[in-house]
Amino acid sequence: MPGRARTTERYARALAAAVVAVACLLLAANAGPTDTAHPPVPAPTEDISSDRDSLATVDR
Repeated sequence: MPGRARTTERYARALAAAVVAVACLLLAANAGPTDTAHPPVPAPTEDISSDRDSLATVDR
């Protein structure tokens, strides 16, 4: 059975794991579509109040 690791070795491994985890999170957060030449078009705003009135008066 291997001997117990020294405290500094455990902290060094934990720090290395934390750095790797942060690097992976940063890479994952930045991984996305890079085409930003065309901004998203906002949805058209239409008056749908007449549709609501017709739906509200339907009896089933």
